[in-house]
Amino acid sequence: MTQDEVTYVSGSTRLFGIVGDPIEQVRSPGMITAELRRRGADAVLVPIHVRPDDFEACVRHIMKIRNLGGLVFTIPYKARACALADELGPQARAVGAANALTRRTDGGWVADIFDGLGCIEAFRRQGFAFAGRRAMLIGAGGAGSAIGVAIACERPAAIRLFDGDAERARALADKIRRVDGRIAVEIGPPAWDGFDVLLNASPVGMLDDRRLPVAAAALPRQLVVFDAVVKPEKTGLLALAEASGCRTIYGRDMMRGQIARMVDFFGYPRNRTGDTGEATS
Repeated sequence: MTQDEVTYVSGSTRLFGIVGDPIEQVRSPGMITAELRRRGADAVLVPIHVRPDDFEACVRHIMKIRNLGGLVFTIPYKARACALADELGPQARAVGAANALTRRTDGGWVADIFDGLGCIEAFRRQGFAFAGRRAMLIGAGGAGSAIGVAIACERPAAIRLFDGDAERARALADKIRRVDGRIAVEIGPPAWDGFDVLLNASPVGMLDDRRLPVAAAALPRQLVVFDAVVKPEKTGLLALAEASGCRTIYGRDMMRGQIARMVDFFGYPRNRTGDTGEATS
């Protein structure tokens, strides 16, 4: 191999993409490509920046690319991605949003969402179970809805929801009640006293946004704090939580929990050693 040539992409490489606006915050290109290559796939995932007004037209043209294996969707497109699919998977049907789209063998497209499953897996790996706990969830968009529905499946005692769009918060509350009517669901401003876990699934704190999703100088030490934002890796919320002595779970931890399942969905199965969300070598 000469120095003017790389070995990880060629004319036979299968293409995957992640679509969002903005896009520079995503870690999926490196992490999903690494997982694809660990499984022996000749495939890469690349970032695709699409403006909202161009979304449907642009993505439907991208879907005509013959060596396209699938797409991942990030903010603000997880709800809109459902309309691109011929079929929705079980999580996408419950949530009303999708973050992955793959081509079926018959040429049709199926979509599902893996954010919630990845979040639950990240908590499980740190020994935290939601059963009987009280959770404060900030953000009821695509990722927040998926996380809320996934938490509801874990039998928590209560979930409090906040979103700048009150209608989105009400819609997520209805989804949670449909999953498990025994959960005490309320909508209100972010709170932390009396809660076991605080989750940020909003874009507040992403990239150069220095705002915090909570108005607090300190948090209770016993609180477990999660932030779905992946760039910066240590958000202002996580920095505050660590300074307060809280246990923290990073957005990258959630990504690790969902990537293995997403690559399965793309048609590259793994050798399983249990439902860990990790690929074997």
